[in-house]
Formats: sequence, structure tokens, C-alpha cells
Amino acid sequence: MPTLSVIIVNYNVRYFLEQALTSVFKAAEKVDTEVWVVDNNSVDDSVDMVRERFPQVKLIANTDNPGFAIANNQAIRQSTSKYVLLLNPDTVVEEDTFEKCVAFMDAHPDAGGLGVRMIDGQGLFLPESKRGFPSLWVAFTKTTGLSSLFKKSKRFNQYHLGYLDEFKNHEVDVLSGAFMMMRKEALDKVGLLDETFFMYGEDIDLSYRIVQGGFKNYYCSDTTIIHYKGESTKKGSLNYVKTFYQAMIIFAQKHFTGASGKLYVRFLRLAIYLRAALTLLINFFKRVWLPLLDAIVIFGGMYFLKNFWATTYHNSLEYYTPTFMTLNVPLYIAIWLIGVYFSGGYDRDKTLYKIIRGLAIGTVVLAAVYGFLNADYRPSRMLILLGAVFSVAALCTIRVVLNLIQHGSPLVDTKQQSNVVIVGDQHEANRVQDLLYRVEAPLNVIGVVAPSDVTDRKIYLGSLQQLDEIVNIYRINEVIFCARDITSQNIMQWMTRLGGSIDFKIVPEDSISIIGSNSKNSAGDLYTIDIRYAIREVQHKRNKRLLDVVFCLSALFFIFPIILFQKNPLGFLQNLLLVLVGKKSWVGYHQEKQLELPNIKSGVLSPDVGLQNKSMNIETIKRLNFHYAKDYSIERDLEIIRKGWRLLGS
Repeated sequence: MPTLSVIIVNYNVRYFLEQALTSVFKAAEKVDTEVWVVDNNSVDDSVDMVRERFPQVKLIANTDNPGFAIANNQAIRQSTSKYVLLLNPDTVVEEDTFEKCVAFMDAHPDAGGLGVRMIDGQGLFLPESKRGFPSLWVAFTKTTGLSSLFKKSKRFNQYHLGYLDEFKNHEVDVLSGAFMMMRKEALDKVGLLDETFFMYGEDIDLSYRIVQGGFKNYYCSDTTIIHYKGESTKKGSLNYVKTFYQAMIIFAQKHFTGASGKLYVRFLRLAIYLRAALTLLINFFKRVWLPLLDAIVIFGGMYFLKNFWATTYHNSLEYYTPTFMTLNVPLYIAIWLIGVYFSGGYDRDKTLYKIIRGLAIGTVVLAAVYGFLNADYRPSRMLILLGAVFSVAALCTIRVVLNLIQHGSPLVDTKQQSNVVIVGDQHEANRVQDLLYRVEAPLNVIGVVAPSDVTDRKIYLGSLQQLDEIVNIYRINEVIFCARDITSQNIMQWMTRLGGSIDFKIVPEDSISIIGSNSKNSAGDLYTIDIRYAIREVQHKRNKRLLDVVFCLSALFFIFPIILFQKNPLGFLQNLLLVLVGKKSWVGYHQEKQLELPNIKSGVLSPDVGLQNKSMNIETIKRLNFHYAKDYSIERDLEIIRKGWRLLGS
């Protein structure tokens, strides 16, 4: 009978799972361990990866997603070990983590559950490593933010027990579901995870029942694990707010009765609405703050230009009516900023060119619309031109200043490359550099740091013991650790030592992926030689839809001459309607179902339009679809439409 059963529930985090299992089997060398993976119907080839790379894993491949609790219970019921460890797939354990935890449990026979010290992808301590029970007061201080404001207060931060030293062992109330080691004897007595919980809350509930069953929960600081937060649910999303607080309601209704229980549930329901409203406001502000800033600056500039032109050219400050600033100028600004938006000026990889192009498009639209307006609404063409020039200067200046503040460089159009060092031996470092080259990662590799003493200064910048000096001297932004050459324990020590301003990535042994995570609110960073499809990017999705709509409107304007040249006029009218309402696109894959490619709407035309050979085999069709998705551009769609414009009714 094995000593420890490690259970990992996976859902669409294949690369993180691969890294977790690699670390698990290194830790399992010192403890008799069986490893279970329960996959909740992932679509990212997680199951195939486990079967190929880790055949010793006991795999349960579900055909649906029953939730975290049910999936864990599936494996717990089949396990026979003395201890059970529930482990998240987005974690990395140290080589002696299992050994130390089993020894701790053996030394504390009253221990029903055990948690460990956790750090995030930047080496920062995760406060949820140790938690208290969410009583009404604890829930109030967490919901109102008092626990975050007074992190070290015993009164206000009982949720994360911030007053307890993270580097000392403590008795705690709640274990984290990311790493939850339990005595099988305790589970037999108090029961398994409550399957009422789909995600969140089940760890609190089970921790509570373990204590109610006469056992204790402990926090062990003797070992550390990495927990890449944010891989399942974004913490800043409405879905997280709803799921988390609904789980708390289930917990309260189950364990708190009477008036206090009802009050608790009412408070949690109120908290859901308050936090949801706050989340909506924050997310809305994140999206609109820059366009809003642009609009305010342009509006101020137009006010100045209006007064300047009125006094200089018309010799009267009162020449323009009040409606010019309340009606005309907001319309100008809206059209200019819409042009910037569709030009990509608000995308993550925004450039000054995209901003100037968007403003130019907006100005052309304004000039075209201007001639159709009533004379009362055409105060001055010159102010449109002056406003366009001012907008270009103002928006470019704003981007330069923001880039200077955020990145320390005024060069907006230059891709911000991180200075990177690779920690590993020469052979593995060369493999990592080749991987980075193949995925075209925007990184500036400064050099290689030896995992031990330096033998050749021409190859290595220095040794691992000098990493902090190397980071300071070369202004390193990112450190990539080769897990084949450095222990997980050593990696975590350096992450803790350097953490905060440095990004960290880890390359699992024999893996084609470089993995890290620098924010608990977003999915982890990943460099892999898996193909990156341009058609999946937000700006290309938006531009493709914009092309569909603009072409539909243009076709409606010239509908009669177009119909005359269509091979299927009625089909064209039907397609026109379907594309306009978003049911179809003018261009799509050759076949409607392409499971291995990013999902897009079925197309009227396909990439094979215009090719002479119409009897193409399936492999040729797949290659055409593949390159269409990988190298997509709006120009490619225009070319396909040009070649197949007589087939728009097909």
C-alpha cells in the first residue's frame, strides 16, 4: 500500500499539468507515491500528453466537466494510501516536499490536514496559504477590503491570518485546495469533498469538517510550492465573483443556522451585488480610461482652436454657436476615436502608426459626411483639419508619455523586449534559445548563467550564486530556469529572493514549453512551439467582422449591378443577410468543421478560390486552411473576395 496518493484535477491547462507532474515525480522518489490525474473533458490534448509522457499515472478521463469536488472524489475513492494530497495542476513542488509533509503528518497524529507555504509566479508569498474560517465578521472584513488594508492585524485579517509568521509552522483553520494533504483516516470519518460545490468553497467546507471531526489543520512552512494563480478563473471576472460568493452561501447555509445564519446569507447575497457592481466598474474603467483621456484632451484642444480661429479668421469670439462644442465637437471626437479603435490604436500592441492611421480614416469620414450635412451643421472645414492635426499631436504625445512612465522609453513603436538570462548548462540553454527563436518571442537574451561553478567565462555570464548581481548589472527583466539543471527548491529560493520586479519562467525537462505566470488575474505566460494563429488575435477578429459589415453595406449600395454578375443571385441575397447579422462570414475555411484550428464562422468563400486544381486532396485543403488561420490578414480576405466575387451566392 503506497504512503501517499497525489490527485490532480485538470481542465485545459496541459502545459502547466506537464510541469506539475514533472515536479511531482521528482518529489515522489523519496516517498512511496501513486499519482492520479482526473481530466474534466479538456480539449487541449491533456489526456494524450499524460498517456504519452507519464504512463505511470492513474488516469481518469471524464467525458464531461463534473466540477472540482466530484473529480477529486472519483480518485479519492479508488486510492488506498495513508495520506491523500489534492494538488492543483498549476503548481510546482520541491523535490523534498512530499518527504517533509509526510514526516510532519507522522509527527503530528492529531493532524487531519496540512497546507504549505505557497508563492506565486513572481516569487511572492500567497496569503491564502493559511486562512481562518469565514465567520460573519471575517467575511465582512474581507468583502469590505479591511483585511487587505490591515494585513498584519489579528482583528481585521483573520481570513488570511496575516498576523502569523509565514516562515513558522502554525495550527490553522482552513487549507488551500491548491495543496491539501489529508489523513485518509480523517476523510473516512468526516467524508469526502461536498459535491454541492462546483468550484471554490469545497476546501473551506472540508477543512471545517476535519476540525469538527476532532482533528487539526496545520500550516507547514518547511517546504514551499509555486502556485500559478489565475489558470482556471480570472479573479477580476464576474464569473469569479458569482462562483466564489455563491460557494460561501452554500457553506453558510450548511454550517450556520438560526438568525446568525440567515444574516450571514443575506450579507453574502448583498456582497455578490456590491462586488459584481465594483467589478463591472473596474473592468469598464480599464477599457475606457485611455479613450476617455483622449476624448477629454481633444475636446480641450478643440475649445482652444475654436476660439483661436474665431478671433483670428472671423474677428469674433462669438462667431460659433454654442452647439458647436456640445454637438459638432463630440461627433468629431467620436468618429476620430472610432477610427483609432478599428485601426488598432487601442490594442495591446498599439503603435503611433495605428493611431495616426485611425485619425486619418476618421478625418476622411468626417470630410465625406460634412458635405451632406445641413448648412447649420457645417461650421468650419478648417476646424476639422486643425482638430485632426491637433489630435495626432495630442494622442501621440499621450502615448509617448505613458510609454515613458510604464517602460522607461519614449519609443512607442519599438517592441518592448525584456532582457533575459537563462539559468542552466550550455546544452539546455541552447535548446531554450532555439525554442525562443522558433516562437519569435520578443526577448533579448543577454546570456547564460551556470547552475554551478563557472568553467568558461566565454559561455557563461557567471554562476547561479551571482544571479542577483547579474540581474542588477544587466538590468534583467526575466529569468528562465532550466528545471533539468536546477532543483525546484533552488528555483523557489531564488524566486523569493528576487521576487517582485522580475518575471520568472521554468522550462520542464524534455518539454517544448517555457512556463510562468506574472499575475493572479490572468492566465499564465507560455512560450511553446505550438502554432500561434493570427486569426485568433482580437484585432484580426474585429477587423474580419468589420470587413464583413462594410462589404455588406457597400454591396447593398451597388446591389443591382452585383446581382447581374452573380452565378446564384438568390444565394447572394441570402448570404448578404446571413453575413450582415453575423451568422456567416464572406471568407472561411474550406470545410466548416476544423477542430484543430481556431473556430470561425463558416464562410461563403474559402482559401482555395481561384486555384486551377479543383480536385484537391484532404491534405492540400488542410494546408490551405492552416496557412489561412496562421497568417491571416484583412488583405487576404480582400484578395479571396476579389478572386471569387462572382461566387458570392454559393
